[in-house]
Parts: sequence; structure tokens; C-alpha cells
Amino acid sequence: MNTSSRSHSGAAANQAAFDSTRTRIAVVTGAGSGIGRAAAWKLMAAGWQVALLGRREDALAATAAQAPDQALVLPTDVTDEQQVAAAFRAVKARYGRLDLLFNNAGMSARGMEIDQLSVAQWRAVVDVNLTGSFLCAREAFALMKAQTPQGGRIINNGSISAHAPRPGSVAYTSTKHAITGLTKTLALDGRPYDIAAGQIDIGNAQTDLTASFSKGLPQAHGAVVPEPVMDVDHAASALLYMAELPLSANVPFLTVMATKMPYIGRG
Repeated sequence: MNTSSRSHSGAAANQAAFDSTRTRIAVVTGAGSGIGRAAAWKLMAAGWQVALLGRREDALAATAAQAPDQALVLPTDVTDEQQVAAAFRAVKARYGRLDLLFNNAGMSARGMEIDQLSVAQWRAVVDVNLTGSFLCAREAFALMKAQTPQGGRIINNGSISAHAPRPGSVAYTSTKHAITGLTKTLALDGRPYDIAAGQIDIGNAQTDLTASFSKGLPQAHGAVVPEPVMDVDHAASALLYMAELPLSANVPFLTVMATKMPYIGRG
């Protein structure tokens, strides 16, 4: 169906898809820890049903324990096409539709210059951050396109590194710049189907992965400097704001970060 053939009543039905009186369905990848767990908890607290994707079933179960009646645990390697397809079939079988995909799963390689990075390390980061996001977005797009009422929202976890790199981060930074291209293309291609796409760029949210930031990180001028962090709940709140907009409105890009982290002026 294209935009020109969509009736007013059809558009109204899609608006109703995000009516707070109807249970909304989300998929969150990387939901076993960090930003993914915080986002899943925030969505469940707001009444969403959330399918939790990640490699570790025990970690997903710990996330689900916050609201077990609102969670579906789906151990999934997002780099595996068949596992991703199976997870989204399970979501459709359980809930019948999908309103939100939060493409959050990601990884980075240890900081090093490009000539020290192995091809295997490069491919591992690309497989999770980019190919994994593509595979999940592809399944979500197909489901949202086919369901009634049509439409939904895809939010990709970009990063401050989608704008400015850290030293020695060629694989991570390259994938996060590529996520921006994925987000823009999804936003464009989703228009005829009421599929909105946006990107949340999160800087220095306090998780296990950022525990070392207070000890110091390499900066562009060569020094190692401690960096401030923010409560990960602020990132989750920003994600919820984006998620609960009606499909007639979209946030293409949102940056939320620790106020004094070195981003503005980095380098």
C-alpha cells in the first residue's frame, strides 16, 4: 500500500496503534544488561509487553524478573539470520503484532590502531553492530508492513561515536556511522507503511561497560582523562519518549549524554 492510496480512516487506525489503552509490543535486543535492560524495564513499567533478545538466557531471565507477566525471553544471537527470524516468528505468534524494535545489541573491540586490529576482530564488531541491526530491522519492517493496523517504530542505538570517534576505535566507529545510514534509509523506506525510524545516540551511560570511565580514557590529544557518566535511567527515559510518540511524529536523531563528557569539542 502506498501513501496516496491510504484512506483517512486507515491513518486514524494507525494513530490508534499507539493509543495508551492498547497493549503495545516491543522487541529489545541486548536486553540482558546495560542500556538494553534499562530500556526494557522502562518500557515494562509503562505497560509495554517486551520480547527480550540476547545471547545469555540467564541474563534475559534476570531482566524479565522485573515484570515476568510482561516479558518474553528469547535467547538469540542477532548475527544469526535463522535465530533472528525464529525470534520474530515467536513474537508474532505470542502477540500478533509489533509496535517497536529497539536495535540495541552492540560490542566493541579493545582500543587499538587499525594496523593492529585483526580481520576477525573487525568482522565480529561489524556482525553484531551492523549486520545484527540489519537482520532485526529487516524482520521488524516485514512484520510492521504486513500487520493491521499497519506500521510501527524502529529505534537504533547509535552512539556519540556515530558523530565523533574515540582514538583507536575504527571498527566500532565505522559501524555506528553505518547505523546512521541504516536509520535514514529505514525512515525513508518506511514512510509508505507508517513505519517510523529514529536513532538514539547515548554518551557515557553508567553500565558495567562504562565502569572504567572514571579511571580514565584516552583522548585525542594523547592524555588519559577520567570521564563523567550519567544514570542509565536517563537513556531509558529518552528511549521511552521516542517510543511513545504517535506514528505521525518522529525523532530522527536524539542525543542524550553526561553533560560534561568530552563530545562537544572532542579532538
